[in-house]
Amino acid sequence: MSRLNILILAGAIAYPLPAVAQNSDLQSPPHLQKIGNARQLIVDGKPFLILGGELHNSSSSSVEYMQSVWPRLGEMHLNTVVLPVAWETIEPEEGKFDFRCVDGLLAGARENHLKIVMLWFGAWKNTYSSYAPGWVKTNIERFPRVQTSDGRDTERLSPFSTTVRDADAKAFAALMHHLREADGDRHTVLMVQVENEVGVIPESRDYSQVADASFAAAVPAALMNFLETHQATLNPEFRAIWEAAGDKKAGTWQEVFGKTVLTDDLFMAWHYATYIDQIAEAGKREYPLPMYANAALIRPNYEPGQYNSGGPLPHSMDVWHAGAPSLDFLSPDIYFNDFARWAGSYTRPDNPLFIPEAQAGSVGAANALYAFGRLAAIGFSAFGVDDQGNVPLDLVGITNPSERVDDSPLSSMYVELARLAPVILEKQETGGLEAALIEGDAQRAARVFVGDYTATITRVASTVGANERIGVMFLQTGPSEFLVTGCGDAQVVFSTDKPGLPIVGVESIDEELFESGRWVTRRRLNGDENSQGQALRLYSTDSAGGRIYRVRLYRYR
Repeated sequence: MSRLNILILAGAIAYPLPAVAQNSDLQSPPHLQKIGNARQLIVDGKPFLILGGELHNSSSSSVEYMQSVWPRLGEMHLNTVVLPVAWETIEPEEGKFDFRCVDGLLAGARENHLKIVMLWFGAWKNTYSSYAPGWVKTNIERFPRVQTSDGRDTERLSPFSTTVRDADAKAFAALMHHLREADGDRHTVLMVQVENEVGVIPESRDYSQVADASFAAAVPAALMNFLETHQATLNPEFRAIWEAAGDKKAGTWQEVFGKTVLTDDLFMAWHYATYIDQIAEAGKREYPLPMYANAALIRPNYEPGQYNSGGPLPHSMDVWHAGAPSLDFLSPDIYFNDFARWAGSYTRPDNPLFIPEAQAGSVGAANALYAFGRLAAIGFSAFGVDDQGNVPLDLVGITNPSERVDDSPLSSMYVELARLAPVILEKQETGGLEAALIEGDAQRAARVFVGDYTATITRVASTVGANERIGVMFLQTGPSEFLVTGCGDAQVVFSTDKPGLPIVGVESIDEELFESGRWVTRRRLNGDENSQGQALRLYSTDSAGGRIYRVRLYRYR
């Protein structure tokens, strides 16, 4: 029996390290590390898979409010909660810091066996400055705003202001210093997001005097040097913009990138990135946790200013990497149907994938499978999880709160992913992991290569609906053996174009369930249950039952 089979049958839930973690690893703060084919999050010396959920923006501003929320998060089978900490909460008066709420959040997470990804709502949240302290908001002369082309101030602090930046950095550094003291030996907090969905709306750039002067000046040498050094690996859309303007090595923003609104976007991207880099750098000097920035994505046919112009979008990721080297990666908040394309755009050798905000439900379950299985994501998080699992108990016939368990599709999938995490993490490192996603009205099938085989996944009509999203993950445990789990009603047929016998048959399919802390084999699926040896049938109820399939194939003429 292979090592992976032993781990699964034993129900192991901790990642099997090739060697015992050293004391220095256990004492090190969470960090990213290149392991084999993947970059993974290391927590207490072991790779960690974030199965997360993000709270609504203001939920974590009150320890008392969170008292009823924490137990529900546990019912959702999360291992990590993504939650904001606002500048106004920790520095209500300038220079006077209050970390009682932060300490309450740490205590709540620990009591409920959860980790935290912390979101710093400093100068900006969704382009606005709504979570800055009152003493910042009310002093526009000292803390200037982004301005429109007709000279009006907006509700956005200026990324061109060193006064804003220095105050923001001071508060963030104080937060990170406190986290090191309060959590440096506990590692409850895994990572920190710096600001939230930055950008300019409703115009494509800031038109203040300082912004106009910067826009008319030469593109900074640091950015031009980065472009020349990395030209071969730049995002294709961004490289095309630069080359279409003449591939210049110096000049003003419009000379280098052209006289279009996309140039405004790139200009703002540089200034948001360099601002946030200094915030992150100040924080890392106090406590060097992994840090990232997130992006609100673009709706079809939207122009800069209709979306968050200047945010870390795929076409401007290289500008952000040049301007914010203190950030470890950039992340997309994905609410659109084209999940595979957007998530793939943020999966690069220099940018591991983490999804901080996404849809929940069956859509989220399928997307999570794809993110972990195809894109080697370090984590997935659905938004607004404090809204879920909130049905009054008496309405569902439960009188004892301890009996309530969230069985939503994403929660059920998290149960499976937690059990499979040791195998997923190892396969992310060594290979032998793949996933497929069927999404949108037009897509009816998907095809992926798994070992020496091709797996073709097609929809099966169900009561859920003909356009149900399908996610399927394959973990190879032998030359012709796979563990398969999925979300949605689908059929999987295997074929091959490799040399040798041309026809692929199903030798056996074993239905395996997780019971009493271990994987046990239940039914051997043959006959009608595997289309007479031709296919694997997946059901939308599989994840709710904690079910995976061990599939063994063979080849014949």
